[in-house]
Amino acid sequence: MTHHDHGYTVDHRLSDADENIHSVWDNSLDPVLTVEQGDVVRFECRDAVDGQIDVQTTAADVPSVSFDPVHPLTGPVAVEGAQPGDVLAVELLAFQHKGWGYNVFFPGEMDLGLLPEEFSDPGLHIWDLEGDVGHFVNDIDIPLDPFPGVIGVAPEEAGEHDTLPPRSVGGNMDVKHLTAGSTLYLPVAVDDALFSVGDCHAAQGDGEVCVTGVEAPMFVTARFDIRSDMDISQPQFETTGPYTPTGIDEPMYGTTGIDEDLMTATKKAVRQMIEHLHDERGLSRAKAYILCSAIVDLKINEVVDQPNWTVSAYLPESIFPN
Repeated sequence: MTHHDHGYTVDHRLSDADENIHSVWDNSLDPVLTVEQGDVVRFECRDAVDGQIDVQTTAADVPSVSFDPVHPLTGPVAVEGAQPGDVLAVELLAFQHKGWGYNVFFPGEMDLGLLPEEFSDPGLHIWDLEGDVGHFVNDIDIPLDPFPGVIGVAPEEAGEHDTLPPRSVGGNMDVKHLTAGSTLYLPVAVDDALFSVGDCHAAQGDGEVCVTGVEAPMFVTARFDIRSDMDISQPQFETTGPYTPTGIDEPMYGTTGIDEDLMTATKKAVRQMIEHLHDERGLSRAKAYILCSAIVDLKINEVVDQPNWTVSAYLPESIFPN
């Protein structure tokens, strides 16, 4: 049964039933659906830790969350006619969240996120997602612009491959600008491409510093096209953003990190932003870390003035109550 909406027709629907879910990249997996070029598919996607966190979960429960497996992905979908050397164009048409999401960071001993050495205890915020707004603490609201954290096609290499690192064929890229209206171009490595998607985020700051965006179960609607005229070795994309939370230029507060190592510079910028949110905005350091992951954007300002490089963290001031 098809559904007409916003100028397109949904040709296929994939639920998040167990038979449509996998948690590794593996080109030997049988496709759960085969589509033709131009078809539109509506995917139902589970959250990043596959239901282990819900609206009743507390920070005390976080250490029991397992990463084995992580990233339940909906698919794989075979796109008939796609061949190695082609490019799969994925037009992202729509996202629909289910009213809630979460940011979590894990005990420091797990060595996850940007600053595990500074947060020995886990942290968690359950977001109330209302339309295109997410509600935080202290009357802080952030705009939502959903996107898939993990999106890609099967790799050429045989066997099972972890979903945590991104790959040349896509995967856990966490590109926050792959919003509705964007088109992602993926190099096809195996026959029929074998596309999968999951780990959706309702919002995320560039950097995803605490190791999670606003993780949320979600529906993703996409149209597929095969581009034999393109030749790319890693993902590329077209997007209109938004590049700031409100979609227009707006006041920001920035903190810098300057160091001879880019990762150390990044840590310095985020540490200073956490301190700013704590000292000037009254947030606990744990809540500040989570807010940085949800809305603060990292930018590399320069990599040419050796021996030191500059990274800055940008905080939109529009998220705070007047």
